[in-house]
Amino acid sequence: MRAMGEEIEQVEEPIEEVDVEDKARDKIAKELEEIRRRKTRTNKRRFLTNKEDYVLFAGIGYGIFFAALLVGMSSGIFGSSTTLDHKASETFLDTGEECVNIEDDPWILIFPENDAEYFDLSGRNLPAGYALMTYTVFESSEGIVVTSDETIAQVSGGKSSMQAPFDDLSVGDFRIKFTVNVYNQSDDLDNASTVEGWQELSKEIDFELEINSGGFFSFLPGIDSDSHREVRITEPGPRTCWTTKDLGDWGYILMAAELGGGRETAMLTGGTAGIPAWWMAFISLSLSAVTLLIIYPVMYKIYHQDTDDILSRNHIARVVEDILGKTSKRLHIDIDWELYKLESRELSIDIMVPYKNTDGTLSDSKDIRAEILREILEEFAIFRVFKPVQLTVKTIGVNQAIDFESGVGVGAGAENADVEEEQDYASFFSELHTLSRVEDEVRDSLDLFFARRSDVKMEGAVVTSDDRVIFVSVIYKPTQRFAFFRFKKTTDEVEVELYRYISDRNEDLLGSQELIVKARNQVSTLADRSGAGRVESASKNDDRIVAVAKQDGLGGRMLQTNFIGNTLSTVEYMANEKREMINKWGFWGLIVFVWIPFMASGVLVGAMLGLLSRMQFTRVLAATFIGGAAASVTWAYTAEGIVKFMHQYKLEAVIPLMIIVFVGAAFLHVRSTKVRRQTELFEDTLLDNFHADVDAKYGEA
Repeated sequence: MRAMGEEIEQVEEPIEEVDVEDKARDKIAKELEEIRRRKTRTNKRRFLTNKEDYVLFAGIGYGIFFAALLVGMSSGIFGSSTTLDHKASETFLDTGEECVNIEDDPWILIFPENDAEYFDLSGRNLPAGYALMTYTVFESSEGIVVTSDETIAQVSGGKSSMQAPFDDLSVGDFRIKFTVNVYNQSDDLDNASTVEGWQELSKEIDFELEINSGGFFSFLPGIDSDSHREVRITEPGPRTCWTTKDLGDWGYILMAAELGGGRETAMLTGGTAGIPAWWMAFISLSLSAVTLLIIYPVMYKIYHQDTDDILSRNHIARVVEDILGKTSKRLHIDIDWELYKLESRELSIDIMVPYKNTDGTLSDSKDIRAEILREILEEFAIFRVFKPVQLTVKTIGVNQAIDFESGVGVGAGAENADVEEEQDYASFFSELHTLSRVEDEVRDSLDLFFARRSDVKMEGAVVTSDDRVIFVSVIYKPTQRFAFFRFKKTTDEVEVELYRYISDRNEDLLGSQELIVKARNQVSTLADRSGAGRVESASKNDDRIVAVAKQDGLGGRMLQTNFIGNTLSTVEYMANEKREMINKWGFWGLIVFVWIPFMASGVLVGAMLGLLSRMQFTRVLAATFIGGAAASVTWAYTAEGIVKFMHQYKLEAVIPLMIIVFVGAAFLHVRSTKVRRQTELFEDTLLDNFHADVDAKYGEA
């Protein structure tokens, strides 16, 4: 009895296992159907129905305002007033002294030209007349006059200037005083009077004269190693207010510096030029705000999913298996499920499909790959799975050598046919087109079709047939210049037109035979044929690519352009590397991450990091904005102190070197991150194992 019971148990176990497996598959199918239903319903939502829509709308609005402001300031639409800087210097925004308002009043500019070894002395906003300009150089310690000179010149355009050479001065500390008086005439100054309402204009600055030979950094390119006199201003006095136009021009420079080398580069560049800290902070804050308020809501709308809607590995595997089952029937291929592999990695979904050609197979491996990839990406787009897909297809078995561009092997026999029979059958079909009247007529139709078309030409064609099928394979090429961008017809449209033309012209000859037309655009790529939203390749000459499902809407198309898509992929990879820290420290950790000047720790990386960590939308927005604002303000007001420190210890040559280092470090960091990501994305381990398994079962091809 025990033996019989054991036997019964042994018989029932596999049945129970099958039941469990079927139930699991049914459960996954039901979950997928429910997710599909929610996704289909969610995708029909209108604009401005969620908080991210309003944030995006605000970001676009502020971006337009910011762009209009800079364009208006730099173009002079708002004039060249200094009121803006002057008003800001009276508030807590400016840590220095109140700047000198030069909007309408006369003022003096003293600027050392170290390369030519002279001071450029000029009076600005002067009234019409003749300017008597006098300068005197004193030894600052003794107050003894070292040199002086004067000249008179007619005021032109409100400006008059002279030069004060310092090539004869010895090393030391000095003070220069520059005085301007404007007279009605220049012939007899003793009897001439000053212009009406004129008061003498004077300015003094302290400076140090030293011999500079480049010092420790003289070996660097761009640093002069020849000895020459150089002036360093030690006490410049109150700074002159910047005009609105100058601030607008520097807005572009600061943005370019921040985009190219980060916030640190922009602040050092502006600090060296004496740009007010409040303006540098405003430009940096505005750039962060536009980036955050526009790109982050778009990323959130596309990538964010509710927890219940995220596909698990089992869901993804089931979706792909269902697609392969349907596609294999439609394309008449036989998939070897024993060797089939799917792995959902952190960076991509890798799919390996080994298949056998059958009597009904009328597509080569390139078309099979494109068709399978197209259907996978279309299904992934519905489920909002935008992870890169890496698909490999490989023909196996005795029919793997079919060439659908030459006709050799089309209609190959059963698997147990020997090689000799296969070769005879292939030879029969390679010569059949010259013996068959139907094939001749179809070929004539092909020639006429392309002869009457001015937009495409035929590059090659194969016509083969048997008693059931007439198979037409055509390779065409657009004749337009820049056809990749201008030629709008899809391959499907060309196939339909060609099918109709051949059918109508040979209706009496076709009879019961089925006409199958396959066309391929010679300049099309796998991305075109598969309908991918974006593709990446390991190299230009490598056939291996990863493809991402196409995203709908303007935002989706923007994110899938080459530049933005590659940038966001790199940002996502950077964010993934820091995810553990944010998972541990949360909201405050994200603020610190964006604030502290790590490499690539800006608001965009912070937003992606919060998105990957599934932090709430408003918390991510608040954390990244607070961190970005703190970083902009901190660096803007710190840069001024750094520049002063460099001047104090005669390290001016280090400033351009620091800027170069920051730009180079940012570039190398992004580049190395892209290389690491691509290396990990296209790692060969799984692919090598797949080919090894195929070779072990079927032998080397």
